[in-house]
Amino acid sequence: MKELTLEIITPSKCAFSGEIESLTVPGSKGSFQVLFNHAPILSTFEIGKIKILDKDKKDVEFATSGGTVEVLKNKILILAETVETKDEIDVQRAQAAFERAKERLANRTRETDVPRAEGSLARAANRLKVAEK
Repeated sequence: MKELTLEIITPSKCAFSGEIESLTVPGSKGSFQVLFNHAPILSTFEIGKIKILDKDKKDVEFATSGGTVEVLKNKILILAETVETKDEIDVQRAQAAFERAKERLANRTRETDVPRAEGSLARAANRLKVAEK
């Protein structure tokens, strides 16, 4: 079996470490998949879903808020701002964050930090999307 070694690290934890068959990452220029013998790459990724097919052919998904990914000689290192599995997502908290961000954008003033509110909205929407699956 042709496997890759993956490690996903955030500032607060090692979220995943093990052998996988494939990885899909929400790249800054569009999602991309990494398979055995992938060309070396160093890339950033955005808010979205990291999908893993582990060595037991089980799908594992993480909501992420972005980071970097390095692929070299069948070893993948992901340094992520945040990652959460479906079970780790607090749906009520994500829904509240989504509503707050929507409200901030709908009732913006000169003091509203629009990029920050848009980022909050995108992160909350992503978390809710992953939690629904």
